[in-house]
Amino acid sequence: MRRDTILVISSLVLSMALLAGGCAAPTPVSTALPTEVSSPTPRPTADPWDPFTLNARLGRGVNLGNALEAPNEGEWGVTLYEEYFVLIEQGGFTSVRIPIRWSAHAATEAPYAIEPAFFERIDWAVEQALSRGLLAVINMHHYEEMFTDPQTERDRFLALWRQIAEHYQNYPPELLFEILNEPHDPITPSLWNALLAEALAVIRETNPTRAVVVGPVNWNNVNALGSLQLPEDDRHLIATFHYYEPFRFTHQGAEWVNGADAWLGTTWEGTEAQTRTVVTHLDRAAEWGRTHNRPVYLGEFGAYSKADLDSRVRWTAFVARTAEERDISWAYWEFCAGFGVFDRTGERWNEPLLRALVPAGPVP
Repeated sequence: MRRDTILVISSLVLSMALLAGGCAAPTPVSTALPTEVSSPTPRPTADPWDPFTLNARLGRGVNLGNALEAPNEGEWGVTLYEEYFVLIEQGGFTSVRIPIRWSAHAATEAPYAIEPAFFERIDWAVEQALSRGLLAVINMHHYEEMFTDPQTERDRFLALWRQIAEHYQNYPPELLFEILNEPHDPITPSLWNALLAEALAVIRETNPTRAVVVGPVNWNNVNALGSLQLPEDDRHLIATFHYYEPFRFTHQGAEWVNGADAWLGTTWEGTEAQTRTVVTHLDRAAEWGRTHNRPVYLGEFGAYSKADLDSRVRWTAFVARTAEERDISWAYWEFCAGFGVFDRTGERWNEPLLRALVPAGPVP
């Protein structure tokens, strides 16, 4: 890594406004870290746009959180650099999820134009990923106005997606869209199902076969998958959910969660009851995918850095392996902030956490 870049990165200050992205059989399951675990193998297909193949290729991913989802990049302590994409590829990851706050960089009146300079910055991030063989998921993150008055924001929401879809229509299938991160109150299941169908219709005008990621209400909660209704005639969709259970463990001490300091010291030991809960939840997601013939993507999971490292490693490894065993691709939350697998200040991987995610291979 270049010295000037290291100096720039080292000068960043981690904001206290970190956001989380927000979010079986009763037999014991081992939490030991294997030395080698194969990634899911794509189904044989001649179609590069096949969503099951693309979902398998997403494989093991990481979120580039707290950067482009901030009101302005850098305000939450993270600015993206080329070296980050190099490290992610060298670390054994196969994809990145890029949270983006489009609404902070678009006009509030029709035609709701997105700033050209912001598009250029997103182009740069996408191309950094694709040029290194990483699949990239770009989403619509922290669209707070939608969670205040979704009906009023409907036209703007659709206009933003029309611009994004037109802008990226000629990109390869390795670029995926995600309609909206963690829809929640006042967006009800019926309202969300209608909105996602409208957004998909807009996207399909220019991207008829691009893989689009869609999750349920209640912050993409796994238990809300049953309320998700995807258009049956659109077979280029990937369902997603987020997993932060038990919340008092994964979010202990989180500055943005009221009362979270009272949870400090909560551990995750990998007991029979603890592992059974994870297995039950991920079985539920996998079963939903089989029932609806849809690939499933765990778009976020992670435990905040105020939890003890040993517990974080045990929980992270168990969730990752349990997902992989069910052909659920995943993206860890996140790269280099409060949940980070990479310590940007010390310019090094958090090796135990990296190995929990990607068990094999040398630490770059």
